[in-house]
Amino acid sequence: MPGSSIHLERHVWPASLPRGTIAYARCPARCKLQRMTALSVNVNKIAVLRNSRGGNDPDVCAAAAAAIRAGCQGITVHPRPDARHIRVADVLALRDRLPSAVELNIEGNPFAEPRPGYPGLLAIVARACPHQVTLVPDGDQQLTSDHGFDPCADATRLAAIVNAMKAHGARVSVFVDASVRELKRFREIGVDRVELYTGPFAAAHAAGTGEASARAYAQVAADALAAGLGVNAGHDLSQANLGEFLACVTPVDEVSIGHALISEALYDGIDQTVKRYLAIIAAATSR
Repeated sequence: MPGSSIHLERHVWPASLPRGTIAYARCPARCKLQRMTALSVNVNKIAVLRNSRGGNDPDVCAAAAAAIRAGCQGITVHPRPDARHIRVADVLALRDRLPSAVELNIEGNPFAEPRPGYPGLLAIVARACPHQVTLVPDGDQQLTSDHGFDPCADATRLAAIVNAMKAHGARVSVFVDASVRELKRFREIGVDRVELYTGPFAAAHAAGTGEASARAYAQVAADALAAGLGVNAGHDLSQANLGEFLACVTPVDEVSIGHALISEALYDGIDQTVKRYLAIIAAATSR
């Protein structure tokens, strides 16, 4: 794999679409165009396993290649200051090897200070030039992302950061909670999309109240659309709950899934697992 490019054997997503284009699928039963939800596979957990032993096994790029061959439309990474999983070298390796039709999404806290081994999110974006940057307010000691930015409290301090990210050609998405309001403030500073933090939905689904929880997310998606923003979603989404979420929340441009997908792939393989997610998305899109 090192030094070679990832070979994409089949494209479920149209390879001819330019960067950042939203694709649509025609539904014969309804005779109209419907927005397709892209699947971005988060490969952080591959790096966790690799780092636990040292070396390069399992290979992050090889795992990404397997997900791409299965049909995913994007790869997500979240390089953290403590390098607990994805490292800067991984980001650059993926940048060099992803097919042009597959989007690279880099997540991170734009306010995390640079330190040895971590040059800061903006510096990483400047080197990698990803298709999308997702801004997440996670602290150094957080086990995982568990809350979003707030337009009222954070728009002013995010404005310069958004402009800097967009200067490197990246679409900018901001992680938000289902309780978020005043989304137009994000649009006013140049934000392109919001990513809905779906951890609470996943917990509600497990408790049997997923549909009620999803209605709050549906309202946020509607508010985002009204504000001129696209909608992504991610965190604790799985094969068990993704269908219910997409049935209630629309439109969703992209779902970013890592922990559950990689966990499921331990039993069924990356190829079959990614294909099952794509089938869930296709079924939700065709309703």
